[in-house]
Amino acid sequence: MSRTIYRVNHVTRYRYEEPAALCVNQAHLTPRRTPAQEVVWSDLVIDPVPDDWSERLDVFGNRTSYFAIERPHAELTVTATCLVTRRPLEPGDAARLGWEAARDAATGVDERDLVLETPSVPHLDELVRWAGESFRPGRPLLDVVRDLLGRIGASYAYDPHATSVSTPLDEVVHRRRGVCQDFAHLLLAALRSHGLPARYVSGYLETLPPPGEPKLVGADASHAWCAVRLADGTWLDLDPTNDQVAPLHHVTLAWGRDYRDVAPLQGVVLSASASAQLDVEVDVERIEGGRFAA
Repeated sequence: MSRTIYRVNHVTRYRYEEPAALCVNQAHLTPRRTPAQEVVWSDLVIDPVPDDWSERLDVFGNRTSYFAIERPHAELTVTATCLVTRRPLEPGDAARLGWEAARDAATGVDERDLVLETPSVPHLDELVRWAGESFRPGRPLLDVVRDLLGRIGASYAYDPHATSVSTPLDEVVHRRRGVCQDFAHLLLAALRSHGLPARYVSGYLETLPPPGEPKLVGADASHAWCAVRLADGTWLDLDPTNDQVAPLHHVTLAWGRDYRDVAPLQGVVLSASASAQLDVEVDVERIEGGRFAA
């Protein structure tokens, strides 16, 4: 089975109007191994060099970095690089069972935790009714999610200026527009409202598509999508922004209940400055001649 090699370079830079006296940060910037993805290597470089640094696996198994800079600094740059391989992973037989099978198989504590609402993925009656049109009794789960993806694409517009990371889901539903994070939360709410365990996935898209294929939305920044748990315990990735089931050109970083669990970089800064300039650069490059047999 063929694999494709991707190299990712993700640079986050904060520039403060006045030097920051202290910053404490948490990062989810290290890719993880999945059935479709292998990590060849990864690296995280922080400038200035942190005074304190540690790593651990969080409750979802994501490799999480913690660091603090305890001296004045006018700029903070975090550069994450990695090399991963990806292989196609088509939906298995469990995706073709009635969606109730996946719901009824969610008996473990971890699975039930991914059915519960969160502040970013609340239970909205309007959304439950809307999603219910796709959940006909006995309908194969694969057909249900394809229908949901198509309806999101037909009803919602991608608009990077419409929302922010703090925009509530009910406002997204009202405006009918947003970005990949919003659409991931929307699909999570639809799936969980019918008892299906579903997780938020953060990562990247290939920056330049293969020849003859359209450029995917969200390819110039970090990206977000979802995965739903199937009756056999495997997971099926779903990209509501680009209407894709089991997408091929995605690099997975981390997953959790919603964006707050796996934000690429978040923290606290002590500074006399009221604001900071933020610049983010993401480049996902397919290695030339990097397809090989596995």
